[in-house]
Amino acid sequence: MFSAPGKGDGGDDGAVRFTRDLDFTPRDFERVRDLIYRRAGIVMAENKREMVYSRLAKRLRLHGMTRFGDYLDRLEARSDSEEWEAFTNALTTNLTAFFREAHHFPTLAEEVRRRGTGIKIWCAGASTGEEPYSLAMTVKETLGAAASQVKILATDIDTEALNTARAGVYSLETVEKLGEARCRQFFQRGSGARAGKARVRPELAAMIDFRPLNLVTGSWSINGPFDIIFCRNVMIYFDKETQAEILRRFAAQLKPDGLLFAGHSENFSFLSQAFRLRGQTVYTLASPSPRTVSDAARSER
Repeated sequence: MFSAPGKGDGGDDGAVRFTRDLDFTPRDFERVRDLIYRRAGIVMAENKREMVYSRLAKRLRLHGMTRFGDYLDRLEARSDSEEWEAFTNALTTNLTAFFREAHHFPTLAEEVRRRGTGIKIWCAGASTGEEPYSLAMTVKETLGAAASQVKILATDIDTEALNTARAGVYSLETVEKLGEARCRQFFQRGSGARAGKARVRPELAAMIDFRPLNLVTGSWSINGPFDIIFCRNVMIYFDKETQAEILRRFAAQLKPDGLLFAGHSENFSFLSQAFRLRGQTVYTLASPSPRTVSDAARSER
């Protein structure tokens, strides 16, 4: 997350308060931390006060409010309010890039080549689309025309990020870093009012199904099991208990010989006995139990 520890002046009680136009107390911050944890499983660190203020202040101003306490009261009063989506979107971090952690993609290509067509891939942290499109490009480069038979599910809790992903429009400067061959094969350059932009080609976009999904909700409306799951740099925002529960559910959504790709700073070996390390932050099921295999088969029907 892009933020810095907040600076402010202390009151008589020694609490740090920001010099801002909206009323934001330490109690408000604790309420935000509790709400985003209960809603999305995200653990908000103590040093994120200023980030929370700057991101949620836009929502308060939109509603003509001046006190965070009033905003949070209104939010909690209606569990079905559409504002919950905006609240969650505001506090979700979307740090991503095309072919981020590049060492994973040769492994992906090798698996796609070995498994052939008809495989299913789940990108469980789609963000603004760079990662799922990188997966699709790798599949296309590996299988050629047959890549259209590969299905990629891309999910994220942030609906605004998913809208960006579906649009598939990025700065030309960003896309050009992929090299001339990939630019030409996978993107369309904008002109006129869209100069300086590039859009993902329709045939690549057609490989991906973008859907909103909250990993900490009671049910996942997805059609597994999957050959490959990418969940990179997502689990770092959850506590150990939540991470372990998500890994348990991943195990039930993965084929017995499937692969789970994690982020460079994530280590699942001490969190779950269901997985064993196969490569650099790449995991496979340790020894699929009859129940795991049964769950996976049931999901496929």
